[in-house]
Amino acid sequence: MFLPILFIFSLLSSSFASVQDFCVADLSLPDGPAGYPCKNPAKVTVDDFVYSALGVAGNTNNLFKVAVTTAFTTQFPGLNGLGLSLARADLAVGGVVPMHTHPNANEVIFMLQGTITAGFISSANTVYLKTLNKGDTMIFPQGLLHFVVNSGKTTALVLVIFSSPNPGVQFLDYALFANNLPSELVEKTTFLDDGQVKKLKASFGGTG
Repeated sequence: MFLPILFIFSLLSSSFASVQDFCVADLSLPDGPAGYPCKNPAKVTVDDFVYSALGVAGNTNNLFKVAVTTAFTTQFPGLNGLGLSLARADLAVGGVVPMHTHPNANEVIFMLQGTITAGFISSANTVYLKTLNKGDTMIFPQGLLHFVVNSGKTTALVLVIFSSPNPGVQFLDYALFANNLPSELVEKTTFLDDGQVKKLKASFGGTG
């Protein structure tokens, strides 16, 4: 009786030992729908699970006065296969992350410093708006338009967590004004006047 039990236990132990604990991305191979192929475990080091760039402030000297530093699989190979990614957002005074969506992910933001006004708009056009301070957390459901504005008097620092390794992003301003969609169509579909549309196209690099 004892030997059969020992044999079964041995098989189970062997099976558990063969389970892969992680799949660090092998960035030398092409990315696929399921992520990058796994790096040879013998070549995995602790550095594959450590990423320091989120500790460095980004350059906010731009139109939006914001810097976003990402921690996606291509920068942080240990995230491969885990179904999440991260980012750091630095917003100078008056900085804004304009209306945008993430088609592939829910988003959680955690306030590390400063004060922001953040919100999203549901498919029923209900606005969910809140002023957030240090220690506050807010969720932006997948696919919904949302934004962040630094409404305080100091730089704001936000930690961002996505429920996907590839959240995707589409900014409303760029979608409307940073391409060659004819101005007359933008005007008819947004009810903006010709002067305003052309001014925005000039700001965002659009033509037409």
